[in-house]
Amino acid sequence: MTEELRTDAMHDPPSSKGQEVQRTFNKITDYYDRMNRLMTLGRHAAWCRDVAVSTKVPSGGSMLDVATGTGVIALAALEKYPNSTIHAVDFSERMLTEAASKPGASAIMWQHADANDLPFGDESFDAVTHGYLLRNVDDVERVLEEQYRVLKPGGRVVILETCPPRGLLRYPVTLGVRVLIPLLGQMVARDRESYAYLQKSTLGFMTPQEVVAILRRVGFASIAWKKKFFGTHMIISAQKAVAFGESR
Repeated sequence: MTEELRTDAMHDPPSSKGQEVQRTFNKITDYYDRMNRLMTLGRHAAWCRDVAVSTKVPSGGSMLDVATGTGVIALAALEKYPNSTIHAVDFSERMLTEAASKPGASAIMWQHADANDLPFGDESFDAVTHGYLLRNVDDVERVLEEQYRVLKPGGRVVILETCPPRGLLRYPVTLGVRVLIPLLGQMVARDRESYAYLQKSTLGFMTPQEVVAILRRVGFASIAWKKKFFGTHMIISAQKAVAFGESR
């Protein structure tokens, strides 16, 4: 099935963590882009473009951006692949409203959806992307299994995530994150509590090696990753295997 809505899916209510994350992101929508620029010293948009380029969406192909937020990755993909079909989903309706108001956004199909239960048929997309999704879900493996399901054979998933710093810079960078993110949240958004949560999820998430291990369990291959920004961010790409006898 290609880009077909699933009508047989069971939609479970969000977990308590899911409800907390949903409330947080609805709350910080107005400041989200500004805070991402500040927290990454202006590098966030470039990383999103890197994610979009890494999908290698074929001409006339399709891409799904999960947890699209304000649509930065989806819009970057549209700019890179203007003749592709871009779907973007999020379970924060305020984020979707903000994303859909941006220049060029009318060419993207925005939809409210839960990453645990994507409303698309099997093998619907040539690529799947997401930024800062996995650190906010209860079951990373389930979410990646859903993405594997909706990918066509040979399709790619590209992930932008935070990761705990390691090596010589571990302690100074950790201290900086613990102080800077809540402080910026207070100064810019007047919301220290929400950004204290984001600080904890940033430092408490998995290493690249742990994410790679889950991707392999799910069935992905050709996995590669690189770190960004003093080791606090990572971009991981992986591919769904092509069945024997098929061509990509």
